[in-house]
Amino acid sequence: MEVSARAPGKIIISGEHAVVHGSTAVAAAIDLYTTASIRISEGDDGLLELQLKDTGLVFSWPIQRIKEMFSELGVPLSSSSPSSSPELMKLISILVEEQNIPEAKSGLASGVSAFLWLYTSIHGFKPAAVSITSDLPLGSGLGSSAAFCVSLAAAMLASSGALGLDFNHHGWLALGESELELVNKWAFGGEKIIHGKPSGIDNTVSTFGNMIMFRSGKLTRIKSNMPLRMLITNTKVGRNTKALVAGVSERACRHPDAMDAVFTAVDSISKELATIIQSPASDEISITNQEDKLEELMEMNQGLLQCMGVSHSSIETVLRTTLKYKLASKLTGAGGGGCVLTLLPKLLSGTVVDEVIAELESCGFQCLIAAIGGKGLEVCFGGDS
Repeated sequence: MEVSARAPGKIIISGEHAVVHGSTAVAAAIDLYTTASIRISEGDDGLLELQLKDTGLVFSWPIQRIKEMFSELGVPLSSSSPSSSPELMKLISILVEEQNIPEAKSGLASGVSAFLWLYTSIHGFKPAAVSITSDLPLGSGLGSSAAFCVSLAAAMLASSGALGLDFNHHGWLALGESELELVNKWAFGGEKIIHGKPSGIDNTVSTFGNMIMFRSGKLTRIKSNMPLRMLITNTKVGRNTKALVAGVSERACRHPDAMDAVFTAVDSISKELATIIQSPASDEISITNQEDKLEELMEMNQGLLQCMGVSHSSIETVLRTTLKYKLASKLTGAGGGGCVLTLLPKLLSGTVVDEVIAELESCGFQCLIAAIGGKGLEVCFGGDS
């Protein structure tokens, strides 16, 4: 039987960079998903296959080869809790290197390693075919690696019986709190393989959905009570997140008082934004009032991100374009390229949205429209996905 799981991407609505310096950040799930499907085969031989549908790449390993390597090194398999020993990761890196990933796609190697770690830890040595499809552009700050890890961990745990789900259920199935906690732990392990020291924000938002407030290592889940739609513009400009984070820290060392004031202001913006989003809006007038406040907060946050030195000419182009249509935008994530958010008010006409998108796409950008603060992880059995 085939088991599928889908997990959403994420955006940071406010607080990126400042969060490293003790400010509050707010992140939210978006209704753009990564889906992992898994079909386990019977028997002891055969292949473990990973198909990355969007890149057209297929990786495969003979199960016997994996088995032999693991037994040679005497690597124990732990399926009860996520842990990865240096010996195990060394072995996995050999299996990944043997795949000869093309130079242009070398960034995928860490994801393939996370896949092998998750699969062998949860399923051991069973042949299987696993396929991945995604709505999320890679490496653009929309949480594509977390959605990859969450959907994979969920599909594997569900197919192993570890989540105790009803296999006869038709359609997408939301999971209970303890099942989500378990998936989140495994997904965080995968994120560590990909990113080294992830914050845990991305996988938590992808697993539980809705929104999260994050401050000094503490995550608080919050619920959106107003409909929110954003235009997400992918500038397609790659960036070095570590260098951007280091740049903000250097600026904070050179101008401690001024940058402290910047981080304090960002903290206030995040808290006010979270309060507005959690307040129920009963009619169009109150929704419009809340949207107006959110637009101002987004503009203020963008101005402070410029103070931190993480904007980029491609981001400024998006800001100028959306401003022509009286729309508020801000970068999301690391900056220096990546993606820009533009709030689409509820009463904004579809014609205006089409015009904005046409103008942005003529600059070579990619545009996606997403509902904000929606569902988290869901699982599906059989061919209903």
